Amino acid sequence: MSFACVQCRALVGMDAPLVQVEVHASNGLPSLSIVGLPETAVKESKDRVRSALLNSGFELPPKRITINLAPADLPKVGSRFDLAIALAVLVATQQLPAQALAGHEFYGELGLNGELRRVNGLLPALIKAKAQQQIAVIPQPGLVEASLLSDATIFGAQHLLEVCQYLVQQTPLARPPVRQEVNLSYPFDIADVRGQAQAKRVLEIAASGHHSVLMVGPPGSGKSMLAQRLVTLLPAMNEQEAIESAALRSIVGEPLVAEQFFQRPYRAPHHTSSASAVIGGGQNPKPGALSLSHHGLIFFDEMPEFKRDVIEALREPLETKQVHIARVKQFVSYPCHSLFVGAFNPSPSGFFADDPRCTDSPDQIARYQRKISGPILDRIDLHLQVPAVEVDQLSAPVDPEAETSAQVRERVSLTRERQIARQGCLNADLSVTQLETYVPLNQASQDFLKQAIARLNLSARSYHKILRLARTLADMANQSSITNAHLAEALGYRSLERQGLK
Repeated sequence: MSFACVQCRALVGMDAPLVQVEVHASNGLPSLSIVGLPETAVKESKDRVRSALLNSGFELPPKRITINLAPADLPKVGSRFDLAIALAVLVATQQLPAQALAGHEFYGELGLNGELRRVNGLLPALIKAKAQQQIAVIPQPGLVEASLLSDATIFGAQHLLEVCQYLVQQTPLARPPVRQEVNLSYPFDIADVRGQAQAKRVLEIAASGHHSVLMVGPPGSGKSMLAQRLVTLLPAMNEQEAIESAALRSIVGEPLVAEQFFQRPYRAPHHTSSASAVIGGGQNPKPGALSLSHHGLIFFDEMPEFKRDVIEALREPLETKQVHIARVKQFVSYPCHSLFVGAFNPSPSGFFADDPRCTDSPDQIARYQRKISGPILDRIDLHLQVPAVEVDQLSAPVDPEAETSAQVRERVSLTRERQIARQGCLNADLSVTQLETYVPLNQASQDFLKQAIARLNLSARSYHKILRLARTLADMANQSSITNAHLAEALGYRSLERQGLK
């Protein structure tokens, strides 16, 4: 038999479409060619495969060998097809039985000595293989991320010869390690924060309802410290969330640590980052920091210092929780259900306008503040002014009764459970239709809110955000109905919209 077909999968965004690696060996001038829209790394696989086969003790007959990666109109990127190509060549040259490969998918880059090396984006392919009840054979280092998938048949090998011995002699291969238990371990705690009672309250609200936050305050007031500790208030990810988060990190080749699978990601891109680094992009579009913080937290420190196009590119993702990247040859989407936190100083000098230390003119302050546009402010749920911490608070001894992140996280978990049980999602994700069902207001509350919206000249988006915030505040108090007190507190968190930074 001079024809062979082995299954593998490509990587297109979060999707892993099936690729049939077809090999035909025929008489003619000895050659090895690859067709099927391969990019450079795929084209170079013929040289890696040739050396790996010869160094592993196999023969490469003097035949015309054609390798087709079907479907031919799907771009093939990376070295993930090496192992499948090598096995297909062995079957086509009658050095392996074809029936042994049935029901399997193969992934991995080959070294020149036949060693198997890890490739990026394994997890999306393994998810699809599990759904199709296929057996996946991967490089042994990839078994760490494979341990996230329960009830999947996945084997790991270190060398091409191990894979061949498994196929011919049923020699056992390595299996994924036992999945780690949930372990939330952070190097910092909310108890480290001195004072800032209002800020701690806002962080708990943000964590409870998954509401975005914008903090404004002078240098050293603790904005970065608070943002770092917000992630410690979030409960552990469930299995589905952990798999989605790990899949995104797998795509960019980020090392995965089993002990941190259920810990929510935290990203803080530098203000010199490009739009592609933050939102995602590239010739073969990869997820950016916004998607890599999916189900976690992304922090924009010194927000006005980011490039204008980076900040404005946040408009759609903050609203839709999706990043859509269009290129000439492909269109991909990445999820970005991230908790957004921004922080900046109220003026170029760093201080509020009424502070004697502020040396900026009103025009300079206005220009600086306009770097954060109205549409971006409108999309952020909670606006918080963070005052400077008093020296007396800094020098005071540590309060042994200060609330820890674990204590607050327990309350946050209970509040989230109420929301999921009632409506199937967190309050920040309620649609306009769901708001009518799950956020009922009596006539007095409706009148109060209408008057406030008209007086403060807030947008329709702000109106809906106030309702979501009020619902979260009621849930935190374990109250089924929303009162004027909840609405008033929610309105207080739209301060940057209604009065600017003073």
